[in-house]
Amino acid sequence: MSFLEYRVKTVPTGFSKILYVNWALVVLLVAIASVGFLMLYSVAGGRLSVWAEPQMKRFLLGMSVMFFVAFVPIWFWRNMAGLAYGGSILLLLAVEFFGSVGMGAQRWIELGPLRLQPSELSKVTLVMLLAAYYDWLDIKKTSRPLWVMIPVFLILLPTVLVLGQPDLGTALLLMGGGAVVMFCAGVSWLYFGAVFALGAGAVAAVLTSRGTEWQLLKDYQYRRIDTFLDPSSDPLGSGYHITQAKIALGSGGWAGRGFMQGTQSRLNFLPEKHTDFIFTTLAEEFGFIGAFSLLGLYTLVLAFCIASALQNKDRFASLVTLGIAATFFFYFAVNMLMVMGLAPVVGVPLPLVSYGGSSMLVLLAAFGLVQSAHVHRPR
Repeated sequence: MSFLEYRVKTVPTGFSKILYVNWALVVLLVAIASVGFLMLYSVAGGRLSVWAEPQMKRFLLGMSVMFFVAFVPIWFWRNMAGLAYGGSILLLLAVEFFGSVGMGAQRWIELGPLRLQPSELSKVTLVMLLAAYYDWLDIKKTSRPLWVMIPVFLILLPTVLVLGQPDLGTALLLMGGGAVVMFCAGVSWLYFGAVFALGAGAVAAVLTSRGTEWQLLKDYQYRRIDTFLDPSSDPLGSGYHITQAKIALGSGGWAGRGFMQGTQSRLNFLPEKHTDFIFTTLAEEFGFIGAFSLLGLYTLVLAFCIASALQNKDRFASLVTLGIAATFFFYFAVNMLMVMGLAPVVGVPLPLVSYGGSSMLVLLAAFGLVQSAHVHRPR
């Protein structure tokens, strides 16, 4: 019996697929989303209809999408990777001409009652295409310069379009997710070392050029850097968000003030309390224990994804699982670092917890790919 014949005979079919779903991962996703429902109920002053109820409906829709994607064979999604990537690029271009503006940025497309953010979709389609590319490419060519430039171009294309919106947070997630897929595919670490060195050199050049004739940034951009390094230098201006977030984080203490007892959110001192800064509300109300528990749930999701990828003998399935796990990691890592003042405020939501439709639906669809890879792996 050939390997292919064995593989076909041992992949589950029909209703038996439900037995092979990674139910532990499903439970973790439900638990994280439930934390989000609880916090959205709290920041709305005990009202479901404001943010929590719409988020619950989106989550149910997203779970339906996840199971639909999970039950479709993983080889189908590999064949669809190029089309999905091309569609996301077209949507990003459409944002430039037909996108709606919100909070000073042009990131959304109005499709009747649906408000779509194509940059969220591009995070997943980029991972899909890179995984399909390295599944097709001879492993001996992985680190050759010509074959390295192709995925670099595939990463830079959506990144440049997203930066133009502008959306630095999503651009960072695109580059991070793409870089992880390249690294896991076997691209030499020397390329990553060179990129890191160039980045460090660029930062050094920007800082040393200040006040010179060849100054690389505008004065107001340098003031933003100053505010990031020392938010107290402008506590009522550009440093207001981080200052209030730190107050909320610190006031939570070990066990927190109690559910719906957070003064920063209840008195509206905390900006964007239902989206980007919802983690600070959690930390204020449930303290270090609550914040660390949520971080533990996120870590378990990563652990299950990595374990599934390591067990999978299909190169595409393994790479797409690792790429989505990396994107998920960058989601919550950047958000938490941002609200703690350890990274600039770049507008990255806390996955499955922050209020928002596009992010939740796309993320659950991405976990559908993880489940599809898990369900249809050779056994």
